[in-house]
Amino acid sequence: MKKFACIAATLITAAICQVAAAQWTPKSTIRIVVPFAAGGPTDITARHLSRKLNDILGQPVIVDNRGGANGMIGAELVVKSKPDGYTLLMPTSSTIAINPAVYRKMPFDPVADLSPITPVIATPGVMIVTPSLPARSVKDFVALAKARPGQIVFASTGAGSNTHLALELFAGEAKIKVTHVPYKGAGPAVTDVIAGHAQALVADLPVLAPHLKSGKLRPLAITGLDRTPLFPDIPSMKELGYPQVNSRNWYALLAPARTPPEIVNRLNEAVRQAVAAPEVRDRLVEIGAEIFTQSPEEFGKFLKSEIERWKGVVAKYKIAVEP
Repeated sequence: MKKFACIAATLITAAICQVAAAQWTPKSTIRIVVPFAAGGPTDITARHLSRKLNDILGQPVIVDNRGGANGMIGAELVVKSKPDGYTLLMPTSSTIAINPAVYRKMPFDPVADLSPITPVIATPGVMIVTPSLPARSVKDFVALAKARPGQIVFASTGAGSNTHLALELFAGEAKIKVTHVPYKGAGPAVTDVIAGHAQALVADLPVLAPHLKSGKLRPLAITGLDRTPLFPDIPSMKELGYPQVNSRNWYALLAPARTPPEIVNRLNEAVRQAVAAPEVRDRLVEIGAEIFTQSPEEFGKFLKSEIERWKGVVAKYKIAVEP
């Protein structure tokens, strides 16, 4: 009887521990590292999210901007942090899905060194041109580029970024030659296209939306499979005959590898709750974002598939970033 009593007591104790673990709650400030400068769409998303997470988790959630090296500086900081749920990473697809495809060496492995929590939002890219360029459609642009091979300056938000790869995808599918000029972020790239120093650009919709509404930039296509409700008159690349030009960007939340599952699951639950709140959801949708969440397991599989997809794109079009 004593033996059975001991076994029962052990089982009860284990069950109590499992319930306690499943109900993990933070005891101090949580830091979301955004591996880009303040003011960009990733930073804006993180700040909307952090304010709601403050209420849901009952602890301060702050945003820490650590930009540089296409997001790898901030990401490496999180990779080296303690896996306790208090230091998290909000990268874009460029940082953890495209970088492994375009760089021969990286300071970390996105799959092995990070614990996936969930994607947060996805944003369509938009191909735009300066209004002074005599192209009012993708068809016009392709004809102009073929008539002036290499003369159209096509900007990107950085070498190896999703906007760079979208350009290479489009140029490859359309069989045109343009001159790629990488900028250090969306801000200076957009400024130069508005001024006419560069003629074309692909960037995330939240960055471009104000300039599309003001008429300072002319949209040609959504670089994805579908139109966006925010600008329903802009056609998608798929319907224009370029289904491969799909560069939807996504922003996500991850933790250092070996973060306990109960912490990852609690954070996943909290993020889903936060983006479902009208005050967060409506603000994100207003800037052209789509709420996009998954379970940690689904996100892990999705991340691996995205890395392989971009590796295929880089190989097919022989895209070079490093010397």
